Amino acid sequence: MQIICNHYAEMSLIILTYICIYFNLNNMNIALIGYGKMGRAIEEIATRRGHSVVSRISTANIQDLRPAVLQTADVAIEFTRPEAAPVNIKTCIEAGLPVVSGTTGWNNLKKEVEEFCLEKNGCFLHASNFSIGVNIFFEINKKLASLMNKYEVYDVSIKEIHHTAKIDTPSGTAISLATDIIQRLERKKVWTISPVEPNSRSIYIESERKDPAPGTHMVKYSSEIDDIKIIHTAHSRAGFALGAVLAAEWLSGKKGIFSMSDVLQF
Repeated sequence: MQIICNHYAEMSLIILTYICIYFNLNNMNIALIGYGKMGRAIEEIATRRGHSVVSRISTANIQDLRPAVLQTADVAIEFTRPEAAPVNIKTCIEAGLPVVSGTTGWNNLKKEVEEFCLEKNGCFLHASNFSIGVNIFFEINKKLASLMNKYEVYDVSIKEIHHTAKIDTPSGTAISLATDIIQRLERKKVWTISPVEPNSRSIYIESERKDPAPGTHMVKYSSEIDDIKIIHTAHSRAGFALGAVLAAEWLSGKKGIFSMSDVLQF
């Protein structure tokens, strides 16, 4: 059995835009922290939705990451590098700016940043993946793991494929999938990037880098009799960018720590 969640670039934008009627559509001033391919994709969608990008901060003008600049915005959307994300987020929170972050690879410091946000009475939303399709995929993964808990003849593994410019391995989305499985599958305790013996206590995450590849994630349950697979394949950055803008719209007027599950009301 195979479940494939594919969303094609043009159709996904049309379909997902209709979902947006449930979100705050007031015009916002946005500070983009990180202005690479994702930052530009976010700017395109934000502008299309009537918002204004008032600052674009990258390594070329990192000196603009300061309150006087940040406070001209209503919200910051941060997509940078793992080593930069914690400081970027804390700086925005210190300036009183709600932050949406999609940078992955810094989970070891996430609790510290969340505690800082609560201490400052700020607003912070982090997601390993902002695509609505991927977040539905997360829910399918949780349900399947719960169903498979009592069927020990099945072993589980994860494979992720991304473009060669992706910095972190494995992907944050793959780690989220593994974490959700471990919470529901009693026979699995940790994830690993090293191949494992069948039916070990670890979930093997295999990573592949090739171009072009915006992102594919597969969760596979295998037995001697059959395989069960769920797959999500992205065909562009559009879905990720739209999800980040929707999250920014949803954060308006809120305080606290949030996730995409809050935004999409799963």
